[in-house]
Amino acid sequence: MNDAGRHVRQHIADTGEFTDHVFVACSLLGYRFAPRIRDLQQKRHYAFTPGATPANVRGLVGGKINEPLIERNWPDILRVMATIAADIVAPSQILRKLASYPRQNELALALWEVGLVERALFMIDWTLDAGLQREAQIGLKKGEAHHALKRAISFHRRGEIRDRSGEGQHYHIAGMNFLAAIIIFWNKIKLSDVVTGRSANGATVPPDLLAHFSPLVWEQINLTGEYRWPKSLA
Repeated sequence: MNDAGRHVRQHIADTGEFTDHVFVACSLLGYRFAPRIRDLQQKRHYAFTPGATPANVRGLVGGKINEPLIERNWPDILRVMATIAADIVAPSQILRKLASYPRQNELALALWEVGLVERALFMIDWTLDAGLQREAQIGLKKGEAHHALKRAISFHRRGEIRDRSGEGQHYHIAGMNFLAAIIIFWNKIKLSDVVTGRSANGATVPPDLLAHFSPLVWEQINLTGEYRWPKSLA
C-alpha cells in the first residue's frame, strides 16, 4: 500500500480480509479493493435516497447512508488517509485501531458509512462484470501459490516458527521471504529468456497470455539440496 514507485491498481483479497474500512482506505488511496465475498447474495446495498431506488431492486437496499455524519467527519477521514499515504503509520495498525473503537465513535462510524457506499458500488460491478470475477479468482490463486512456495521453502522444523524472541521470528520470516524472492526472480529470468527466444524465432507469445504466466513454480528446483554460502561472496 505504501511502496514508493509502485502503482497499485487493484488489491485482491479473500473473504477473511474483507471489511468496509478496507473498502474506504483502498478507494481514497486510488485503487480498487476486490475481495471475494463468500456470502455476497446476503449482503444489502445502502443508498443516499432509498426511496429513489427502482422498484425491482428496492428489496436489495438495507438502509440509508448517513450523509451528514460523513460530511462532519470528512476532513478527519482525509487526514487518516493522508497519514497512510505518507507512510507515517502502517495501514494495518490504523485499521485495527478503527475496528477496536466503540460503536459511538464518530470517525469510525463515518468511515463505515463511506465503506457501505464503496461496497455497494463494488457489489454492482462484481455482479455485472464476469471479467472482474475471473481476475479476482486468478489473483487469489497467485496469492495461494505464493504461500505454498514459502511453505515448501520453510521445511526446517516442519515449517514451524519456534523462536521465542521477536527478533528471531523476524529473521526466520525475512529469510523465508528472501529465498522465495530469489526463486521468483530466477523463474522470471528464465521465463523472459523463453519468451525472448520464441519471439526471435517468429513465435511471439500474445500479450494476453503473458498476463497468465507465473514465476511462482518451484517443481524444477531442488529445495532440499545443499546450501553453500562461500565467504568470498559475503
